Amino acid sequence: MIVSLLYKVTRRLLSVPSVLLRNEAAKDAELLVLRHENAVLRRQLAGPVRYEPADRFWFAALSGLVDRRRWREVFPVTPGTLLAWHRRLVARKWDYTAHRRTGRPPTRAAIKSLVLRLARENPRWGHRRIQGEPARLGHHIARSTVWRILHDAGIDPVLRRHGPTWREFLTAQAQGIIAADFLHIDTVLGKRVYALAFLEHGTRRLHITGVTAHPTQAWTAQQSGNLTADLGIRLESLRFLLRDRDGKYGQTFDTVFEADDLRVITSAPQAPRMNAHCERVIGTIRRELLDHVLVPGEAHARQILKTYENHYNRHRPHQARDQLPPEAQHHPAAVHELDTHRPLRTRILGGLINEYRHAA
Repeated sequence: MIVSLLYKVTRRLLSVPSVLLRNEAAKDAELLVLRHENAVLRRQLAGPVRYEPADRFWFAALSGLVDRRRWREVFPVTPGTLLAWHRRLVARKWDYTAHRRTGRPPTRAAIKSLVLRLARENPRWGHRRIQGEPARLGHHIARSTVWRILHDAGIDPVLRRHGPTWREFLTAQAQGIIAADFLHIDTVLGKRVYALAFLEHGTRRLHITGVTAHPTQAWTAQQSGNLTADLGIRLESLRFLLRDRDGKYGQTFDTVFEADDLRVITSAPQAPRMNAHCERVIGTIRRELLDHVLVPGEAHARQILKTYENHYNRHRPHQARDQLPPEAQHHPAAVHELDTHRPLRTRILGGLINEYRHAA
């Protein structure tokens, strides 16, 4: 743009004397051309003649002062070359390629994150449905853009028409599910005892109903009755009991829960991930308690498991509940003056587990 403007101004300045003194100006222009040609030749005596942009600029500007019929005699290049230089310099005035971007503008990272979040949180939505939700929020994006974002992220843009996965089902029904599983404890003398644990998915509340060396179907049915009595009114919010296919449960165990309108769902054979929450809490009990305690018998196992159950439900934070214990409803008020609110430690199970609270 600057070169084109400079070329235009130069042509106008050189055209002023040509109007007043046309013959003298033409002769002077021819002399200027010859002088510049000599300067170019002297600059490149050792090699082939190359015309720099400034040379082309000068010759093209002087061409307006020389009669076109004498161009071939005066200029060191052909008239076609002169005209090509002139067209190129004029064309730069209208060249906007430096200010123009090719193709569509790139999609903002925030829009991509929003689309992927909607796809992740709503797996039954296709790209057309996902397009409508950002539009409602004020982000108008093309349907093809949503399709491309999902495709590049490895997500099927088309609406999925089959049922939810097992994990999606458990997440959607968490408030109405209670799961059961056995954990075993090896005593000091090598005897194995069993404990029956229940976990409410929605609140993560743990129930360890009993410990025995002989978990018969009659004993298991009795534990189910004890649990329903302890749950009380909370039993009305539960809809499903999830358990594995262990033969220790029996039909009577299921009947107790079915009498309270709970549907018993059994996991697939050798598929512990279908009861993942209960499997995980059993692993937590082992890592935090049983791997660090020598258990002499059933009575001791019952005592330490009951103590740990109270700690788990009333104090231990859980990631799934925003670091709240199962029996807590909200976080305590924030404390900023740490000097006047020193935490006090309470030892649980002889100091194996510590709980901290502010002094009253």
